[in-house]
Amino acid sequence: MDWETLLLSFKLAICTILVMLPLGLFIGRFLTYQRFRGRTLIIACIALPLVLPPTVLGFYLLSAFSGQSFFGHWYYQITGQPLAFTFEGLLLASIIFNLPFAVLPMQRAFEAIAGDIREAAWCCGLSHWETFWKIELPLAWTGIAAALVLVFAHTLGEFGVVLMVGGNIPGETRTAAIAIYDHMQALNDDAAGILSALLLAFAFASIILLNLLNKRFSHHEHKHFI
Repeated sequence: MDWETLLLSFKLAICTILVMLPLGLFIGRFLTYQRFRGRTLIIACIALPLVLPPTVLGFYLLSAFSGQSFFGHWYYQITGQPLAFTFEGLLLASIIFNLPFAVLPMQRAFEAIAGDIREAAWCCGLSHWETFWKIELPLAWTGIAAALVLVFAHTLGEFGVVLMVGGNIPGETRTAAIAIYDHMQALNDDAAGILSALLLAFAFASIILLNLLNKRFSHHEHKHFI
């Protein structure tokens, strides 16, 4: 069993979730309640990784992370290490290609909350922060949880962007998806089969959990409509 690559994949997925939770909440809620010029363009940019080929996204991210780019050079000047082909660069790429999987479900969850519920909370003396913490989060938690499940599952299975941005460095950027490809190239079908079976099990469990969350979310929407 290739535990190192599996643990690295889980580390990447968990770190991505920890970043995407507050980021997704902020962006999803902002897009729900704010109307401004260019809003549609921002939503389109967030959704772009859903339809963009992973290798294309990986190419642009690798170009942005390289030492020749302004951002890559700036990061090197600040930290003293390159961004491409490192775990930190892989994490940043994971955050970017997971944006639609986190933001869009959270946005939908906030949009499902009736406006009069928030107004009633304000009339009762709750501040905007208290309304968010005590009213909005409990009502939107199923959509938030579904987003985190999607991010976790997608991070475990991502191949193209991971290979382009992180390469194949053992203990640093070699995730389970990359390891499966390596095992197949080496004709090591047994090792590839074990890792594939584990990822299949996690994907299947994620789908079941998503279905349960969607049913609960639909039930909440129905109750609020009534």
